[in-house]
Amino acid sequence: MGKKTIHVSDFTGTVLQQDDEAVRVVVLEHPDLVAGPVQLDATPAEVENIDDAALDVAVVEIHDRHGGGEPRRVVLTASEFDAMATDVPMAQLLKTAERVRPPKARKSAEKIDYGTLEHAGKPHRGRVTEEEARLVREQLDEVNKRLADAGVRQIDPADPEHALRYGFPEAP
Repeated sequence: MGKKTIHVSDFTGTVLQQDDEAVRVVVLEHPDLVAGPVQLDATPAEVENIDDAALDVAVVEIHDRHGGGEPRRVVLTASEFDAMATDVPMAQLLKTAERVRPPKARKSAEKIDYGTLEHAGKPHRGRVTEEEARLVREQLDEVNKRLADAGVRQIDPADPEHALRYGFPEAP
């Protein structure tokens, strides 16, 4: 006795032939979604216009006394959100607004290598290796941009502590 698997589009019930391509659609958020993300199968034709139907939206969190201390997540059209800014245009407001620091990562068992461009210059208690100091000196702009994006202090070669730590020439 053998078994035969038949693939069917979840959207239309269309039977997919053996040579047909199946497209996987993962639903991350939906008002009727109760137990986390789900996966649906579809044909390429069924999803080819999905990008055209996409909305420009703003996803915001409201941190107020409602919700028992937990933020409320709200999705609204970008134009509705933009209309809330009446003093300056929303695009300008978003460029100059205070950045939100990403949540602190949990301590992992992996040791961070500060001698790589990805981590060089990050504040840490350990000794600065020559490799880290060289990366900071040679690629200061890139290091400082990454530090600023992460919401941590930037390196100032004129600061005596930073000059000593990373081997910058001391100011006269």
